[in-house]
Amino acid sequence: MSKNDAIDPELVRELANLVTETGLSEIEVEKGDLRIRVVRRLEPVGLQVAAAPVAALAPPVQPQAAPSALAPAEAPRNQAGTVPSPMVGTAYLRPSPDAKAFVEVGSKVEASDKLLLIEAMKTFNEIVAPRAGTVSAIFVEDGQPVEFGEALLVIS
Repeated sequence: MSKNDAIDPELVRELANLVTETGLSEIEVEKGDLRIRVVRRLEPVGLQVAAAPVAALAPPVQPQAAPSALAPAEAPRNQAGTVPSPMVGTAYLRPSPDAKAFVEVGSKVEASDKLLLIEAMKTFNEIVAPRAGTVSAIFVEDGQPVEFGEALLVIS
């Protein structure tokens, strides 16, 4: 980088905002000898990536409301036992539209049991239970878009 090329702090801010808004983990911009790379570090919570079954690639026929103790707008992010979304994507409560849901309110789960899938960039990501317990609330519906950090369900 030459002395004439100064890093524009506004450009760095814009790139950081773009990374956050789009859910990307990093972005790099290069112009001449100037190269700026912005990286967002995310801590996955009970995330395992697996190949999706072929049946899971079909979108659900009709989203069905999941039983829930609270409406999605009232979903607490910091309640003990809340499982947050580790990414932006579409949540699926079942492996295929005609299959039974992975869990329901009242289901007993063990640590690392599959809770739901989140599709992001045509990849189905398994969201697993971080600990054993009972599913006491589900805040998302099958086929619902979710944001990073959004409360998905509660294990008590």
